[in-house]
Formats: sequence, C-alpha cells, structure tokens
Amino acid sequence: MRFDLANLPTDTATLHQIIAAQAAVGEAREAELAAAKAGLIAKALEIEKLKLQLARLRRMQFGRSSEKIVRTIEQLELRLEELEAETPTAAPDASAGEDEPPTTIEQTSSPKRLRSERRALPAHLPCREIVHQPSCTCPKCGGEMRKVGEDVSKILDYVPGHFEVVKHIRPAFSCRCCESMVQNPMPSLPIERGQPGTGLLAHILVSKYCDHLPLYRQSGIYAREGVDLDRAIMASWVGKVTALASPLVEAIADHVMAAEKLHADDTPVPVLAPGTGKTKTGRLWVYLRDERPFGGVTAPAVVYRYSPDRRGEHPRAHLTAFHGFLQADGYSGFGPLYETANGQPATVTEVACWAHVRRYFYDIHAATNAPIADEALQRIGLLFDVERTAMGRSPEQRQLIRQRSARPVMDELARFLDASLATISGRSELAKAIRYARSRWTALTRYLEDGTLEISNNAAERAIRPLALGRKNYLFAGSDAGGERAAAVYTLVETAKLNGLDPEAYLREVIGRIADHPINRIAQLLPWNVGLAAPPRAAA
Repeated sequence: MRFDLANLPTDTATLHQIIAAQAAVGEAREAELAAAKAGLIAKALEIEKLKLQLARLRRMQFGRSSEKIVRTIEQLELRLEELEAETPTAAPDASAGEDEPPTTIEQTSSPKRLRSERRALPAHLPCREIVHQPSCTCPKCGGEMRKVGEDVSKILDYVPGHFEVVKHIRPAFSCRCCESMVQNPMPSLPIERGQPGTGLLAHILVSKYCDHLPLYRQSGIYAREGVDLDRAIMASWVGKVTALASPLVEAIADHVMAAEKLHADDTPVPVLAPGTGKTKTGRLWVYLRDERPFGGVTAPAVVYRYSPDRRGEHPRAHLTAFHGFLQADGYSGFGPLYETANGQPATVTEVACWAHVRRYFYDIHAATNAPIADEALQRIGLLFDVERTAMGRSPEQRQLIRQRSARPVMDELARFLDASLATISGRSELAKAIRYARSRWTALTRYLEDGTLEISNNAAERAIRPLALGRKNYLFAGSDAGGERAAAVYTLVETAKLNGLDPEAYLREVIGRIADHPINRIAQLLPWNVGLAAPPRAAA
C-alpha cells in the first residue's frame, strides 16, 4: 500500500488506521519470511543427513556388498535429487524502480532464488563465439562510434554428441561526438544469470525422463567427458525449467480436455516416503487425445497427472472440464462420471476396452488350455480383424464397416458366452472372465455405433509404456513433488513424439523461447505450432 506523503490525512483516527494496517502487513511478511527460512533450514538439514547416510553406505559397499545396500543408496540419491530440485539456489532480485515489462511466463511461474556459486567452465571444450554487435552510428546524434570495451558471458551448452562453450561477446561503443554509450543487451537465458544453455537443459531433461537416467548417473557420465556437473546443480535446473514450462503443460492439458473422446489409463509408481526410508505407491495418470485413426486432423496430445494414491477423486478432478466419451478400463473410480447426479445427466459416456476382455481369456487359455477360452479368443480376434479394415477411414465408413462385419460377430459372441457360462462352475476364473465381459456389454459395444470410437484402449497403454520403462530403470520417484515434475516433463516429451518431433529438439526450442514469451500467446509453443521439422526416418 502506497501513500502520497505530501497529502496525508490530518485526523488522528485515520492515521492510526494507516499505521495499524502497515504494522499488520509487516507482521505478516515477517511470519512468511520466518516460515520460509524454517523450511529452508529443515531441507538443508535433511540434505546434510542424507549425504552422511550415503557416505556411510558407500563405505559399507566396499566391504561385503549387498543388493539391499545398493538399493538404499539409489533411494537416497533420488531423494537428494528431489530435495535439491525444490531448494532455491540462484538469482538475486531485479532492481527496484524500473518500468515493469509485459508479463512473461518466467515472471508468473518462477520463485525468487538465492545466489549460487559459479564454477569455471572446462577449458578443453570447443568454444563458439557469438558477437552481439551494436550499430556503428550513434542513435542520439548520428555520430561515429568507437569501441571502448566489451562484456563476455560464457554458457555451457550441449550439441547432440558433445559439449561446447558458447561465448557471448557484447562490444561497448562510445560516440565520438556526444559520448553516448551503446551496448546490446545480453540475450535472455532460461535460467537467469545461470550457466546452462538451452541444449544442455533439454539434454538433461530428456536423459532423465525419456532415457531414464537419474541425475546422479548423468553426473558420472558427464565427468568422463571432463565436465563436472554436480547433481545438486542439475536438480535445481530441472526444478526451474519445469516451473517455467508449467503454463505450456496446462495449455496441452486444455487441448486434450477439449476433445470429444479420450483414452485414459494409470500406472503405479513407487515414491519415497520422507523420513521412513520406505516407498509408498503413487499413481501416474494418462489422458490421450488422438483422432488420427478416423482421419481427424486435430493434433494428437497426451497429458500426464500425478497423484499420491489411486483414490477416485483424483481422476474425477482431472476430468472436471471434460465432456464426451471416455475409454478406460473398469476402474470403479471413474464410475461417478458415468452416473446421473442431482437430476442432471452424466456428461461422460463410458467406452470399455476389448483388449482388457481378451487379456482375461488369454491368461486362462495360456494356463489351462480351456476350449471355451480358446473359442472366445478366436471370436474376439475376428472383431480386431474388422478394425484393421476400418483403420484410417472416415467415421461414417468405419461405422458402416462395423455394422456390416462386426455386429454379427458380436451378437454370436454374446450368445456363446451366455451358453458357456451355464456349463461351468460359477466360481471358476473362466466364469469371472465371462461375467466381466457381459457386465460391461453396453460399454463394450458402444464403438459399433460411433465411428470416432476405438475397439480398445491400447493407445493409452502405449502412452503408459515409457513410464513403466522408467520405473524399471530407476525404481521409484524421490517425492510427490518429483512425481508432479515427472508428469509435466512426460507431457511435453510424449506429446512432441506423438507429433513426430524429436523431444530434445522440441525442448531446446521451447526452453530457449519460453522465458520471454508472453503468457497469453503460449499456444505458439505447442508442438504442432513451433514449426520444427520432423526428423528423417529410414524407409520401412
């Protein structure tokens, strides 16, 4: 709150109110600062404790090694990554009193950070110079300019295959006539006053989330190339970049939720529970929009969301803005979305997955070689054969093909399953598989009536596969915040891949532009709008 000191009110009561209001604001700010300081101290103490535990475990590892010690070390390393990604490490405040620039993404998403120590860049790396040369004519009087000095800023960057140093040279010129000084400003960096270039940040993110290399393993790889990149520094960069890109992630989510039909799925992800040394089970949810199977021209996209558990309230919150067909498994948490509530019709229509049904019969057939299971598999296979004919055709053509070829097979399958159920034990696994299918029959046959729908949810399962591979490689996430960061980066990486882009090239482009990009034009940075060419592919 600001006041005109030359025209303050004169009555005592008003002045008392002003003083009391200012005192309350001051107390609130002091409380916020104290809480923030306490949080930083707690994190610093936890980091110190984890580092000590790591040192002790590594000493034990050189004795009689065990898988348990190795796993514990990896757990602590990942927990350190998450703590260091959440801890402020850079950038002083901007100077006060300057005119406020237009709102950019960086100003709305990145917290103020503490100053960090700058390391010297390796001398052995190749160096590329970029000279930001100002005009040779004085902008004020038109006189001749003379060079009086220059500023040099060095950035560590990564070009696919090797590191390099990019040296930004900004000559300073002085006018011979009026002594005016001219120097081009330093180009904006994704991390203010930081040393990483856009290529290096993109490479770290893709290595961690696409190639599934935790930061401590990346640090060892880079050290072999003579580049000392501490895990804590890279973790702070990951935290900064994911915060910077959060508006872009939400723009992708808005695009996905505007679809008339979605594929949805989820997968467990072990997450370290702070202070316990154990893991809990979080969930990563995937929501996919892809209209290419029926010839749609809207860009495909996928958004990932993290939740600390699998309670149904999470996917229902994710899908608040969605209205249309939802193709998913039989998870009960989606159930309320399909139901009438308070006299209002449901806004989401269930579409079930024939691949799930087939999987039940396949497992039974593989274990027992039951003739009924084998017959069911053959009949379901005929439905998928029809879909291969319909792939890529218009919705009207797909509906016609299905009604002509798939509908008779579906009706015969229903009669076969009902007849088979009467001949087997109701408590058998085969009976459970038949009841699973028949209880969802309306949702399973819905795709026959609408050419935009699919027979299965395999598209969502393909989007889950990279997450499963990451879970296999580095076992778990370091924290709930780490799960949210992973969901954000997976959204960017996998959406770029769906649109035929190299994810590292896409992130390099976005990270280089997003700090100065107006937030009201965020759609320009979506994968299908950035103008990057798809990578060349070998002939099949």
